[in-house]
Amino acid sequence: MNKLVELFCDVDDFCKVFLPQWHAYQIEQGQIKRERACQMSMAEIMTVIILFHMSNQRDFKNFYKGYLARFHKKDFPTLLSYTRFLELMPRAVTPLSSYFKTLKSTDCDICFIDSTSIKVCHNLRIPRHKTFAGVAKRGRGTMGWYFGFKLHLIINHKGEIIAAKVTPANKQDTAPVEELTQNLTGTLYGDKGYISSKLEQSLSERGLKLVTNVRSNMKAKAISAWDKAMLSKRFIIETVIDQLKNICQLEHSRHRSLHGMILTVLGALIAYSHKEKKPSISIDELMA
Repeated sequence: MNKLVELFCDVDDFCKVFLPQWHAYQIEQGQIKRERACQMSMAEIMTVIILFHMSNQRDFKNFYKGYLARFHKKDFPTLLSYTRFLELMPRAVTPLSSYFKTLKSTDCDICFIDSTSIKVCHNLRIPRHKTFAGVAKRGRGTMGWYFGFKLHLIINHKGEIIAAKVTPANKQDTAPVEELTQNLTGTLYGDKGYISSKLEQSLSERGLKLVTNVRSNMKAKAISAWDKAMLSKRFIIETVIDQLKNICQLEHSRHRSLHGMILTVLGALIAYSHKEKKPSISIDELMA
């Protein structure tokens, strides 16, 4: 109960600042003329979406009808029907995206980068898949070929998310690095998929050092003992990805719209950002 109150208060404080500015911008750009009032506030809608990804439940319908409406009706007195709530969920895409930006960490002296697959359907159903036709692509990951998207993630040694971006599955790991690291300095550790002399030089020119291991067919390069130790700790970002997928429900194959997929990714990232205990590396122990 206390966590629910804390979450809602944090989201509500954000909405009180963000929503008036967002609505003014939409009216100025001619995107909307007026916004009809809804029984549930945007803060409540956002809280429900985030709460689902914090609940360890896999099915949103059962979560909404069997858990939220049954045990938290007093907390959400104007709770809408399940069908009506689904209709309003796309409105939360922009506020959730902006809210996630407020949760990202700025501690970026030691960073780790990796990507993971976001499958949208089974491989056997690719030819008849329609929801993401023309948007999702075929890609190859550690578990073989899949159809969908790819989440590119940067975290620090405390397990806090610094940057995230979703691309089609056929994008190379190095493609979004320039954008993701635009404001970063320090050292960035990645796997062999980020080997690129051009990228390494480009990042180095603006104060970001990219460190990777070398492939078996490449010449060995000099790496400091500290960088070797940090490369051996890359499992931290794999652990974060594992929690995003298996605890925060980052991935499932029942999306009915692009908005639904975006909300799922944002909800998972925000739910993880609110976790009290995150995977971390003790820098003091390594320096001792």
